[in-house]
Amino acid sequence: MDTLTDLLERYATLRDTILGLEAERDELGAQIKAALLEGEHAETDLYRATLKASRRVEYPLERFREVFGDAAALEVATIDRRRADALVKAGDLDGERLRELAVVKETQALVLQPKTR
Repeated sequence: MDTLTDLLERYATLRDTILGLEAERDELGAQIKAALLEGEHAETDLYRATLKASRRVEYPLERFREVFGDAAALEVATIDRRRADALVKAGDLDGERLRELAVVKETQALVLQPKTR
């Protein structure tokens, strides 16, 4: 039977191994994403690397405050899209003016697509 010290040592070894593997995975992923963004293609016998774009709408705090005022800016605090949309639905904000303020941020996620489909 393993002692608590043995269990802790094994746990620490696994944790350190996982952290090292995650760091290596993240670095490799960044290199692959950069190459894919430059138009390169990558695949193995099992996987094809692709990029999946995701978009996030944000509202710049200062511009939001200028357009809708301090009270509205405080109401939505971090200018969370869902909260701002709720204020539009409630009639407290002009939806068209809010859309004009929107800044869409796009990020790329590396996706491994199985080739067996």
